[in-house]
Amino acid sequence: MSTPTVPSVLFVCVHNAGRSQMGAAFLTHLGGDRVQVRSAGSAPADTVNQAVVEAMAEAGIDISAETPKVLTVEAVRSSDVVITMGCGDACPYFPGKRYLDWTLNDPAGQGVAAVRPIRDEIERRIRGLLSELGIPVSA
Repeated sequence: MSTPTVPSVLFVCVHNAGRSQMGAAFLTHLGGDRVQVRSAGSAPADTVNQAVVEAMAEAGIDISAETPKVLTVEAVRSSDVVITMGCGDACPYFPGKRYLDWTLNDPAGQGVAAVRPIRDEIERRIRGLLSELGIPVSA
């Protein structure tokens, strides 16, 4: 008897310091262990954007210990869904993968007030993605 596999989702943006971190955090928070979540950047920053950390804390999600990660071909290859958030042509393409390009404002250099609407839009899209994947929301 085989163990059912869970879908794997990869969030990618340039610095992996804002949008992709929020997407991964919301999907982990709302999808629980019913989905495998990764995030990465084509040119990762040294740290996660502090305004993003603060905005996510307001939503009850602590991402203060997260660190930006480099995008690898293997991360894309092993994902079922790849969600790009402004990574441009740096994202490798593999046939058979589902690619979604979410156009969102970049929180880089913005204060928490500017990050809140981006955060809220990402949460809305994550809830829609969970519905499409047939995964009930945990929280």
